[in-house]
Amino acid sequence: MLRPILLAANLIVNRFYSGILLASPLALTNPNPAVTFLSSTMAYLFYASIAETLENFRRKEISPLELIAVHLDRIAQFQPQLNPFVHIDSESARARARDSDSRIACGETLRPLEGIPITVKSSVDVAGWPCPAGSLLRKDYIPIANAPLVSRLEDAGAILLGNTNTPEFLMAYETDNRLSGKTSNPWNPAYSAGGSSGGEAAAIASGCSMGGVGSDGGGSIRTPAHFCGICGLKPTPGRIPATGHFPPGAGAFAWIGVVGPMARSVDDLRALFAAMAGPDPGDALSTPVAVRNIASADVRGLRIGILENPELGRPTPETLSALRRSAQLLCDLNHRVEPFKLEKLDQALELWWFFFGPVIADLFYASTRGQETLLSPMFLEYLEAAQAEPKVTLESFQQACVDRDLIRASLLRQLRDVPILLSAVSTAPAFKHGDGNYRVGDPYNYRDTMRFCQWLNLAGFPGLSLPMGQSPEGLPINIQLIARPYEEELLLAVAAQLEQARGPWKPPSL
Repeated sequence: MLRPILLAANLIVNRFYSGILLASPLALTNPNPAVTFLSSTMAYLFYASIAETLENFRRKEISPLELIAVHLDRIAQFQPQLNPFVHIDSESARARARDSDSRIACGETLRPLEGIPITVKSSVDVAGWPCPAGSLLRKDYIPIANAPLVSRLEDAGAILLGNTNTPEFLMAYETDNRLSGKTSNPWNPAYSAGGSSGGEAAAIASGCSMGGVGSDGGGSIRTPAHFCGICGLKPTPGRIPATGHFPPGAGAFAWIGVVGPMARSVDDLRALFAAMAGPDPGDALSTPVAVRNIASADVRGLRIGILENPELGRPTPETLSALRRSAQLLCDLNHRVEPFKLEKLDQALELWWFFFGPVIADLFYASTRGQETLLSPMFLEYLEAAQAEPKVTLESFQQACVDRDLIRASLLRQLRDVPILLSAVSTAPAFKHGDGNYRVGDPYNYRDTMRFCQWLNLAGFPGLSLPMGQSPEGLPINIQLIARPYEEELLLAVAAQLEQARGPWKPPSL
């Protein structure tokens, strides 16, 4: 059984390392077999799936309180190196873990996420926690109530460890800000973890969290997942309520930004999605669509299009290799995979920038005017790029709303017989800290490198980021699977098939 093994291994290590539960970086390189054994055992705990962890609880091989202690120690070890976290609430986590222990001891049925340690992006309200969204202007904001998705996760038994870092106001693909600094990539700390859900991706990839919540207005779940080699789901607007998220989703551009799950496996994404999904009156696009159970084994013979639009950009050779491998595996699974081109994607991308750039920037001008000295350089660069565009007028805004609906209708018609698309997430893997920007013509200009993601936010389509390769520098490369609106369950089923064909997920060498 796992618990006696852990206790015995810990006792051996205690004799040499003064009671340290987790092997230190020095201990990880020590040839002592007992230390090596403990390290591999602990790695199993950090990187176990939700289903495996629940089974360990049922068998009494480990308790939720022990699991939380292990994760809090993991956070203490890697927070200085990676900086994924903005706030850590160890006291509350231990209290909720003791409650889960009591439930298990009393023989109660385990809830779907019983005792599972998770995290949330620091743009999502958690009662009593700071929710700065990466800005000095929000450093004193502490919500008094949970966002609905947070309450749903806790009702499902999940234990929140803390919240994670973002760029200022989420408006960048590099997680760095003047309030809490930069978050580094677990695969190589010289590289970015991505943004805007970069802290969340780094926490999950490093084994500090088993899963969590990100948000996505133009790739902000899918791109950090790609940079850090985990899974991320951008759902259809309204499937998971964005109530309690900053910036709030309201008005004609509510469909640009959504909240969604991030995890190391598709099954874990599915478990988190099921816990969070459902209508809420605080979300203008909330939809009463019941969560369906589509087994991967039941999905056969789908027509899957490999998205081939030159306006999306030219991916690196390694990214193209990951796409070819994915296409071959999907063929081996008896799906009909063929090249596919979507008309009007160029218009969709320009329209996405109209809303994400000039329109949303107009909202920020009013709240930040006169406080420019407190703003992060990357956020100022975003405002500058948005301000360079023609001024938003009532006429241009109204026309953009009409055009968005017409383009979305056109895309849906084209995909009537193609339920799944395969594409890159980005033209390249993670960039080094400071390389990403809004400057037109630079190699890591956001508007150019992330075009594979952005059009989905304009059209309101769900997309899933899945690890499938590696760059020559040892950085992860994800592919993206895309479905029609409200077909997240089909998307998850196909992604689970591809994940199984790919083989087990491999963690970074921390």
